[in-house]
Amino acid sequence: MTAEALSSGVALWRQVADGIEMAIADGRYLPGGKLPGETEIAENYGVNRHTVRRALAALAERGLVRAERGSGTFVRSRRIAYPLRTRTRFSEIINAGGREPRGQLISAEREAATGALAGQLDLDIGAPLFRIEALRSADGVPISRGTTWLSAVRFPDAPKVFAAKRSMTKVLAHYGISDYRRLSTRITASVVDAADAARLDLAAGRPVLVVESIDVAADGTPLLTSRARFAAERVEFVIEPD
Repeated sequence: MTAEALSSGVALWRQVADGIEMAIADGRYLPGGKLPGETEIAENYGVNRHTVRRALAALAERGLVRAERGSGTFVRSRRIAYPLRTRTRFSEIINAGGREPRGQLISAEREAATGALAGQLDLDIGAPLFRIEALRSADGVPISRGTTWLSAVRFPDAPKVFAAKRSMTKVLAHYGISDYRRLSTRITASVVDAADAARLDLAAGRPVLVVESIDVAADGTPLLTSRARFAAERVEFVIEPD
């Protein structure tokens, strides 16, 4: 992104930040490498140094760069290794990487099960479900936005429990389910939509990894089905045998 590409529809500092993030994602700036100085960045984008500082601060908040006093700004080694296995738990994975996990309830709605959802959850078509939208982050950096469906009959007040406990594992434990396993995982790639871009703090057009999964109890009874959108620039999936 150059000065000619900047438009008045988005704050200049945001456009500069998004441009640098794209350059990092494209490999023009490598992990551990030093970014150009503020003056050079300002000249490249046709903005003042105050705008550059605001953009770099935003990138630091996203967990993409770190500033070292007297040395400059460096690209972080930022992708989180995210194992996919039969027992996949977001909080455990993030904690194992030395970061602080956090879940945030965005919204929750009650809806009737469609044919596809009923089949995945082994319920009748039209059965009442909760659809829970949640944002998950590591050290305050958004990692994924997920949509989860589960039975409103078996898990009454599930949205309230999630809002309080901020973990789907803890929601299931609240209802007496101490353990569960992943029955299936399907991964595809897509371009972030406007709603997810805002929540994940991603520039328009950036890639997301879409993970569709079904989790079941020890006896094989379906518990929940999810569709999570991960910021592709912040995670790398690792397939691990159990």
